[in-house]
Amino acid sequence: MTKKKILLTGGLGFIGSHTAVELINKGFEVIIVDNLSNTTIEPLDGIESITSCRPIFEQVDLSKYDQVQSLFEKHTSFDGIIHFAAFKAVGESYNSPLKYYLNNLTSLSLLLEKCIELDINNLIFSSSCTVYGEADVLPINEKSSIKPALSPYGNTKQIGEEIILDTLRVNPSLKTIALRYFNPIGAHPSGKIGELPLGTPLNLVPYVTQTAAGVRSQLQVYGNDYDTPDGTNVRDYIHVVDVAKAHVTALNRLLNSKNTDAFEVFNLGTGTGSSVLEVIESFERVSHSKLNYKIVDRRKGDVTAAYADTTKANTVLGWKAEFTLDDAMRDAWQWEKKIRNISK
Repeated sequence: MTKKKILLTGGLGFIGSHTAVELINKGFEVIIVDNLSNTTIEPLDGIESITSCRPIFEQVDLSKYDQVQSLFEKHTSFDGIIHFAAFKAVGESYNSPLKYYLNNLTSLSLLLEKCIELDINNLIFSSSCTVYGEADVLPINEKSSIKPALSPYGNTKQIGEEIILDTLRVNPSLKTIALRYFNPIGAHPSGKIGELPLGTPLNLVPYVTQTAAGVRSQLQVYGNDYDTPDGTNVRDYIHVVDVAKAHVTALNRLLNSKNTDAFEVFNLGTGTGSSVLEVIESFERVSHSKLNYKIVDRRKGDVTAAYADTTKANTVLGWKAEFTLDDAMRDAWQWEKKIRNISK
């Protein structure tokens, strides 16, 4: 039986590398594309170590027309595309908005052009809960209002979905699922791949683990005066392996023509909100150590609270998060200790 061939853009990033593992374990042929702007080549070794299969890798900047053209001249057919490749830091997007618009929207547009040209009809789009902005009602479901984005990054995800919808209106054969995930954290339980941001981490959990490992002197908690039980931001933290498995489930939904619309949206989360201080407490619990942290002023663009209503993903997609917050923090710490050669 011929394996289904899947293009995985941003496939050496945090979520992309874990999704590559799940795809390979389910019998797919994976072609990974990444420009290595926020990762290294090393996750390719980790993927191979876990799966005993080394995917084809192409270093390509998908925002460059000539590089996209060359990629699709070399690999002319795919059964589906999972599109992760994008810049994703809220804070950085404030300081460099054009960097985000040029990269995130150009790469998506060029990929859609190739989908139409080459009759590639199955696309999974990596979206985000940031499309909801500051939600009026919690938990957030797929019918919640799309508020004005609070960051250029969030705006690129809103506009990205709009670009896909506009494209589908004139190309209805292109079936797309947008997965709006909340806060992926953790690492593969094997300890062979995980989150490894280049430079200073822009997400909470790698900053937590790097602080515990001594790479960072102190963790800054941005604000303790929010309208939440302990005053710190509340988010829906979901294990990255659960997120990866959801992509495989969504892909199979498209490949088996189980979708009911050309464009479907699903929230990916646990359905439970955890505050920044609760995340710190979870880490201290699983690591048996105290974390050095300090409360500082709020950070621009941060919403007070966001957590998912996962009913649709659970019932329609047939997917449910399985890992706990403690599981995710334990795996993240195991990964950090491995890359820092910490034995304790």
